[in-house]
Formats: sequence, structure tokens, C-alpha cells
Amino acid sequence: MVITKEMTVGEVLARSPQTVQVFLSYGMDCVYCPAAQRESIEEVAEAHGIDVEELLSQLNRFALH
Repeated sequence: MVITKEMTVGEVLARSPQTVQVFLSYGMDCVYCPAAQRESIEEVAEAHGIDVEELLSQLNRFALH
């Protein structure tokens, strides 16, 4: 599975639960929040001031394991 910026946090965590470590490493404790589960990767990256391409790179690396 390739993670894209359009996917929601919930989708990513459901398909690759190990990616929670990436979100947490960026200080995104909000991944456990119900609202965050419906937000896209792009939206949460923007809300946290994180480069979406960097986040995607990390998420995709973890998703492969």
C-alpha cells in the first residue's frame, strides 16, 4: 500500500497500525482523536506545521514493515 496525502489518518492506521509511531514522533498525539481519524494526511500535516512530503516519506517507509 502506498500512503497518499489524500488518505485519512484513520485509513492509514487501519491498514498499517505500525505507522502510529511516525505520527507520534512528529508530536501528533491527536491521532487518537476521533476528528483526526477523518482528516487527511495533508490536513493534519498542515495543522501541525509539518512538511507533508516528509511525513509521507516516513509513513510509507514504516508501512512497508
